[in-house]
Amino acid sequence: MDPIKIKLSSGKEVEINNENVRILNRYVRTQLTLEDLATQLGLSGWEEAYELINQLPTWIMWYPDSIYKRSV
Repeated sequence: MDPIKIKLSSGKEVEINNENVRILNRYVRTQLTLEDLATQLGLSGWEEAYELINQLPTWIMWYPDSIYKRSV
């Protein structure tokens, strides 16, 4: 299975790897803000984080990283 890559309007491309899935899991399960999410993913601000969340298939954010690791 090829890794999922999300291209943002700013031209930045975010690869969804094990570490990013772990961060996204923390985002949906805690009170992590979009600004904090952007910082942890290396994005320039909450706008890019918001765009990423909108483009990303929802199941990835809820998928446990240990299972994602085995499927990739």
